[in-house]
Amino acid sequence: MIYLDYTADTPPDERVLRTYTDISARHFANPNSAHSDGKAAKAVIDNTISDIAGMLGVQPDELIFTSGASEANNLAIKGLTFANRRRGKHIISTFLEHSSVSGALTFLQEQGWEIDLVNILPNGKADLDNLRSLLREDTVLCAVCAVDSELGTVQPIAEIAEILKGYPNCRLHVDATQAIGKTAFSFAGADTVSFAPHKFYGLKGCGVLYKREGIVLEPLIHGGASTTIYRSGTPDTAAIAACGTALEIALNEFDLRRNYVEKLNSELRTELAKMPQVRINSPADAVPHILNISVNGIKGEQMRELMDKHGICISVKSACSVPNTPSRAVFAVSRDRKNALSSFRVSLSHLTTEEEVGEFLKALREIIKTNAK
Repeated sequence: MIYLDYTADTPPDERVLRTYTDISARHFANPNSAHSDGKAAKAVIDNTISDIAGMLGVQPDELIFTSGASEANNLAIKGLTFANRRRGKHIISTFLEHSSVSGALTFLQEQGWEIDLVNILPNGKADLDNLRSLLREDTVLCAVCAVDSELGTVQPIAEIAEILKGYPNCRLHVDATQAIGKTAFSFAGADTVSFAPHKFYGLKGCGVLYKREGIVLEPLIHGGASTTIYRSGTPDTAAIAACGTALEIALNEFDLRRNYVEKLNSELRTELAKMPQVRINSPADAVPHILNISVNGIKGEQMRELMDKHGICISVKSACSVPNTPSRAVFAVSRDRKNALSSFRVSLSHLTTEEEVGEFLKALREIIKTNAK
């Protein structure tokens, strides 16, 4: 099989696996225990958190480990709104968010919160003038992804943070799950930021939530000791250590990996532009790892199935999205429902070969010739 779905998941780096197995074998004791083995495990966690904080330019006590980015998003969104519910019940977000964000917002809407979604410009970015018009004194949260998982659009987070300075009751949550390892990202200006190492060749079952110092959250889980009062449960020493290794590798090898992926993306765009039935939905300045396209006359789900028969793995929308529905992100950009239904995502990696890209293009031409109307 040719795997072109690295946005959904990445294979763990061997160096990450070695860290996990080594720490699992040597430091299996509960890090909350007061005995020597427990203290040794706690020291591994403390040292790793300190290292991660240094790499990200944040403070160690600003990091919360969760089971994944979905939990981190829920903890941030529900935690911030519940903690600030006396200040207001108005939230602003976008059409581009992952289902762990939009689902949490739907839950809050059912509990009485009011949700407004910012318009998306044709270039895939949030309309900042529209954002300004939506902000109110009772707005307590603005939730915006740094990079959306379907189009790869890089959002103007620094500009959004600057706008929100005029609204002291409003907190900014940024889902950076698709940003870490793919583009330069700064935590400055955000109140909370979520990400997960399995998106940059780490392990599943681990997530990270940055919470700016002084920000208060209502916990989702109560009872049981941990590294923080905001997320109870026995810390997974090996998973945290492995996260540190994955992040270190992703940052150290960032330029080399990105330059290679940019080359593959450019080659793909050049060839796709020669196919009149194909429409490229990702903007030119999207992260090169994500390329969203549509083929006129072939629905995205059908394309995924046909590609699978050719031994090629692609995806339709996010892996966590509802099937057989139009892509919200693509529709927001194109305002074309048929185009949104026909869209699918190819995601690239430094592991993707030139030959694999060639095989994808060959299969796409055959599929278009046989199935496009």
